[in-house]
Amino acid sequence: MANQSINKSKILVVDDDEDILDFISYNLHKNGYLVEDASNGLQAITKAKSFRPDLILMDVMMPEMDGIEAAKKIKKDKDLKNIAIVFLTARSEEMMELEGFQAGADDYIVKPLKPKILLSRIKAILQRKRPLNGTQQDALEIGNLKIDKETYLVTLDGKDYVLPKKEFELLYLLASKPGKVFTREVILAEVWGTDVFVVDRTIDVHIRKIREKLGDNLIATIKGVGYKFDL
Repeated sequence: MANQSINKSKILVVDDDEDILDFISYNLHKNGYLVEDASNGLQAITKAKSFRPDLILMDVMMPEMDGIEAAKKIKKDKDLKNIAIVFLTARSEEMMELEGFQAGADDYIVKPLKPKILLSRIKAILQRKRPLNGTQQDALEIGNLKIDKETYLVTLDGKDYVLPKKEFELLYLLASKPGKVFTREVILAEVWGTDVFVVDRTIDVHIRKIREKLGDNLIATIKGVGYKFDL
């Protein structure tokens, strides 16, 4: 099913619970998204190939093929690997989340779903999935936070902060894709480079220093995985 509207972003919803499919699809249609649905991982792969969604909202526990396995197959397909995947789950165990992120998930949303939160997370993920075509923005503005890469100045609630170079670059990296979980390996490679030996503890120290200056609510810790800029 599809809804011709001003918002051309396409979302594939995958869940074996028909009530949840109807609930999510209704809210997405209402907000202008083009929507298709599937009831298991096998159908999700087939629909993804024909529908080519921008984002897949997918339950984890499903018959025939679960969401984790479907995500792995989608991420291995060269034509589908750039599709954003957000898992829907009633289970919030740490290991389940870790397995999901390792399979290529961009985010997790725990049931029961709240429409405003769901739509906010979808919007943020779709925004960061729009590529910059190899160029980097000179400044990021997210709500009441501005990060200016030309002046290395961070402004939060109208107050200016000058961060040391690595703290600034770490914050900029995380804020460049709100909601995306950056693994420790990616953070080390992007901020410190692959030719410099830096231990994981270094990242933790820099995150702690950023939180001391800007507050604890900007950066979330994903245990066993890494960090993300929180919405």
